[in-house]
Amino acid sequence: MTRVQGKAAAIILAVLVAFGGGVYAGVSERQGSVATAAEATMLPGDIDMEQFWTAYKLLNTNFMVTHASSTFPTTQEQVYGAIAGLTDSFGDPYTVFLPPSDAQVFQEDIAGSFGGVGMEIDNNAKGQLVVIAPLKDSPAEKAGIHSGDIIVRIGTTSAMRLDSGEAIKRIRGPKGTSVELTLERAGEAKPVVISVVRDTINVPIIKSYRRDDGIFVIELYSFSQNSTSLFRDALRQFVQSGGGKLLLDLRGNPGGYLEAAVSMASFFLPVGDTVVTEDFKGKQPDVVHRSLGYNVFANSKNFKMAVLVNQGSASASEILAGALAQHNVAKMVGTRTFGKGSVQQLMKLGGGAELKITIARWLTPNGTSISEGGLHADIQAERTADDVKAGKDPQTDAAVNYLLGR
Repeated sequence: MTRVQGKAAAIILAVLVAFGGGVYAGVSERQGSVATAAEATMLPGDIDMEQFWTAYKLLNTNFMVTHASSTFPTTQEQVYGAIAGLTDSFGDPYTVFLPPSDAQVFQEDIAGSFGGVGMEIDNNAKGQLVVIAPLKDSPAEKAGIHSGDIIVRIGTTSAMRLDSGEAIKRIRGPKGTSVELTLERAGEAKPVVISVVRDTINVPIIKSYRRDDGIFVIELYSFSQNSTSLFRDALRQFVQSGGGKLLLDLRGNPGGYLEAAVSMASFFLPVGDTVVTEDFKGKQPDVVHRSLGYNVFANSKNFKMAVLVNQGSASASEILAGALAQHNVAKMVGTRTFGKGSVQQLMKLGGGAELKITIARWLTPNGTSISEGGLHADIQAERTADDVKAGKDPQTDAAVNYLLGR
């Protein structure tokens, strides 16, 4: 059973790097009570396909290629077009048809690293291409791309009608080449045009350190295959530091492995506490993911924790932050999270083509749907572009004030 995120997935990653194997907080390849592709071949008897076949015959009989750049579609291309149109009719940006070329891109995203700009993008509810988060120290971050930016043009191509998969193919390219992105940004009256030089992207995972005021900081950049062990090592350093104040920074973290989020939550929760629930709305039994019960700070009298979040905190980040906040382990500080709270199943159609279908939604321990506008911080704190330029971080300041009881 493989469940993947974030771009997403997760979300499909424009990183254009991702994580390989295992369980993700977004897309799954699995068998179960959800209908499989084999079961779907049993044709329903109440559908009249006469209109479809009439249209098929009319197009193939009458259509004429009039542009030098156009070609008459092959029969296979027409079939793929029909499947894509059927998929689009469901109106869900996360339910998509992946012809073989796109399916290969998706599999590359969850298997390794290659040339890209280092950011995760996805279509929002309006169908716009939004930057979920640039990766730490990536070309995208260094070029000045922000979480929440809307991509309106890729080079000379309008991005207003592109899905994330097509956009990713256009943004990708060989190391050393550049891609120009035109962005709409909150607070900017005119579009922002940024040229980003592609590079080989290595996804950063974690950074930890002790501040002069005694607060121990863990910056987690992704929920990768080995992030749980690295997180455990950072917690060990925190305990050895002798302090009791912990600041977990999940800003700009687009998510990753579901099992990593559950394991990390388990360091702070008793056994059996709900971390997140997959809600299938009655189509099959809900799946509740519970704490493994490490609960290493249960007897610590001076332990206090804050979690930094922003619009770039998505999927597994939202799962972990929501679990810690709603079980009263930590306060969320910052702004609203991204709101990637649906689960997709990856179904193979044969011939290399695949369908990615939304089958469930993530619910936090108190029943909040992450997809319904994300999670709101307990302590609201903004960090503007001007703050970043000036080297200021009001969100961290607010978290520090909470931890120190100011």
